[in-house]
Amino acid sequence: MNHLFTPFKIKGLELKNRVVMPPMCQYSVTNKDGIATDWHYTHYVSRAIGGAGLIIIEMTDVEPDGRISDFDLGLWSDDQIPALKRIVEACKQHGAKVGIQIAHAGRKAVDAQVPVSSSAIPFDEKSKTPRELTTQEVKDMVEKFRLAVERAVKIGVDTIELHGAHGYLIHQFQSPLTNRRSDEYGKDLTLFGKEVIQAAKSVMPEEMPLIMRISAIEYVEGGYGIDHSIDFSKEYQNAGVDIFHVSSGGEGQIAAHGRPGTHVAYQVPLARDIKQALNVPVIAVGRLDEPSLANAVVGNDDADLVAVGRGMLRNPYWTLEAASKLNKETIIPRQYTTGF
Repeated sequence: MNHLFTPFKIKGLELKNRVVMPPMCQYSVTNKDGIATDWHYTHYVSRAIGGAGLIIIEMTDVEPDGRISDFDLGLWSDDQIPALKRIVEACKQHGAKVGIQIAHAGRKAVDAQVPVSSSAIPFDEKSKTPRELTTQEVKDMVEKFRLAVERAVKIGVDTIELHGAHGYLIHQFQSPLTNRRSDEYGKDLTLFGKEVIQAAKSVMPEEMPLIMRISAIEYVEGGYGIDHSIDFSKEYQNAGVDIFHVSSGGEGQIAAHGRPGTHVAYQVPLARDIKQALNVPVIAVGRLDEPSLANAVVGNDDADLVAVGRGMLRNPYWTLEAASKLNKETIIPRQYTTGF
């Protein structure tokens, strides 16, 4: 039986354990130039020292107006490569594998003067109304994703994650709530996502797996459910996705009647549904900070990997402590052995 500290392999990616540090925006690019800072270096490398098997660098955007805020990371310029490359190399020295989440915020780009989206529908009454991308601009956006992924490969990552969740641009195209287009990208709500996937795969090494983060359900009036997300995930899998990172929500303010539970592991059934429907590896996420719970998610075959977000924000060494509590073998840094 697998457990949290069983190695995991897919294509050319070999992980020493099933613990994933998910992408969590730090809003710490003080110069607003998209270039990673010393904060990012310390933040990620400390989690590598702390034992995480896979670290996914936070949402990194394909153009300046694709950022949630001006303090976010970017990969729209070669100038942004060296600082990220330094982080990736250091994390690998401590035994972690590294991915990076490539994205565009779309209508949720709060610092963009005029955000863009699939359709001109604001997020809420307080948000800016986005401009609908023209058909040619959508095709240009696919190319921006391709170029960002190409740069990500140059920084030496082991895997790429595309952000198709939480109400950002790919999600905006795949949701009937936010895609009211009349062109080809409105007739097929998965077309933009599929083209981005194919563009990413065109510049990724053959043995590098592609992850896609999805929102499996939308907690809003008229939002899609698990059946819809299974359908579009099958389309994305056929286009080239190897692993799904299964989250939920983000496309509109959460309605009271559709609010998810605040209990631990509330999103695990969604990951299990995607895994079983597609026979594909999945990453589960959402309040899985208790080691025995995270271990059970893998042991019960609900998911292949477990993302621990807030737990790692609180404790960079979460993975080492989890191994200790679960009595599982892992490599403790020589300098820290007296602590365990």
